[in-house]
Amino acid sequence: MINADIERYYQKNLSTHGASAEGVGWKNAEAQRVRFEQLLKVIYTEGQFSINDVGCGVGDLSAYLTEKKYQFSYKGYDVLESMISEAREKYLENGTRQFFQVDDLAQMQPADYSVASGIFNLKFEVTEEHWKQYILKTLEVMNEKSKFGFSFNALTSYSDAAFMKAELYYSNPGWLFDYCKTRFAKNVALLHDYSQYDFTILVKKNF
Repeated sequence: MINADIERYYQKNLSTHGASAEGVGWKNAEAQRVRFEQLLKVIYTEGQFSINDVGCGVGDLSAYLTEKKYQFSYKGYDVLESMISEAREKYLENGTRQFFQVDDLAQMQPADYSVASGIFNLKFEVTEEHWKQYILKTLEVMNEKSKFGFSFNALTSYSDAAFMKAELYYSNPGWLFDYCKTRFAKNVALLHDYSQYDFTILVKKNF
């Protein structure tokens, strides 16, 4: 769900920080890498795999996958054309890496895995009920498009109240774990032990 406030936020970040972790809203590159490490724990098959990066920003996950020597084909999707343009400038599109601007996640192609990092965090004036519907609809699409599994992160409702911000959305981890466990797969993991104000959920469909 993209609205004018969210688009302005990302455009400002991108203009200020360029095609970097900060430019897509993370504190720094290390904070981004911590999330990548958790998200990729969903991969349980051996050898070559395909992966969708939902809300890919400038495509840094593709570089992380290369660095960690995964054998992969990667498709990054974002609703913002500016992000996709930056991604294409930063990383060469080739047989293993492609970027796509989409208006609806249903336009994604099927893959072995899908991951989403940070796309549920920034809601501004959207009501809580509509934001929950957006989260669940996105998870339904990720499930439909993923053969073996998918993972995502979200800010936790267990964050320290003094540091919570009005424009951010803090999800209840138990609520999302229950939804994924009852809707998508028997093997679902909730990771809430990596010293950040968010959590990661892994859904392993055929494990």
